[in-house]
Amino acid sequence: MSLVGKKFPNLNVDAMNEMGDTFKLNVLEEAVNNNKKVLLFWYPKDFTFVCPTELHAFQAALGEFEKRNTIVIGASCDTPEVHFAWLNTSKDNGGIEGVTYPILSDSNRNLSSILGILDITKETYDEETGTVQVEGDNVTYRATYLIDENGLVQHESINNMPLGRNVNEYLRLIDALTHVQEKGEVCPANWEEGKDAMNANRDGVASYLSSH
Repeated sequence: MSLVGKKFPNLNVDAMNEMGDTFKLNVLEEAVNNNKKVLLFWYPKDFTFVCPTELHAFQAALGEFEKRNTIVIGASCDTPEVHFAWLNTSKDNGGIEGVTYPILSDSNRNLSSILGILDITKETYDEETGTVQVEGDNVTYRATYLIDENGLVQHESINNMPLGRNVNEYLRLIDALTHVQEKGEVCPANWEEGKDAMNANRDGVASYLSSH
C-alpha cells in the first residue's frame, strides 16, 4: 500500500549516531517539529556490499541536503550495537566510518512491517509449533521516502537488493518539491533546478510543450 499523500507513521524507533549513543527517533516528529523535509532511506544489512556505497554517497551529499532544509536518516533492521561496530569500521575495510547522520535500528521490525518493505516471500503457519515461519531474509529492500515539513510522504520508491540508488535524483526531487511549494508551478519530466516549470492548467501545458 502506497503512503504517498499520507502521513508518515508516528512511531518511535531506536537509532544510533556516530558517537555511539542509542536514542529514540520519530521520523514524523523530526519533519514536523523541525519544519524540515526528511529523506529516509532503508538498506538491507550492515557489513554487506552495495549498502556501504550508498551510506557514503548520502554522507558525501549531506551538505547539499542541509542546504535544502532536509534531514537525512538511514535505516535497517540491524541492532544499534551492529550499527556502531560498522560506524567504527574504516571505509578501506568496508565500513561506514565518517557517516554522521542517524541510522534507525528497526530490529523489532515494527516500522518496516508497517511500511511493507520486508523481504518476505512467503509466510506459513506451523500448527505443531504454533509459529509463523517466513521465507526470505526478513530484512528491508532499498526503500526511500521523501517526507515534507507537514509529515506527508511526497515520494516513495523501492529497489531490489542489488540495485543501488542515485543520490542526485533525491536532490532533484527535493528541488522539484520546493519549487512546487514556493512557486505553485508543477515540474515536468526531466525538470531540474533552473529549468522551466509550468502552470497546472491547459494553457500551461500547451505553452510548455510548444517551446520544448
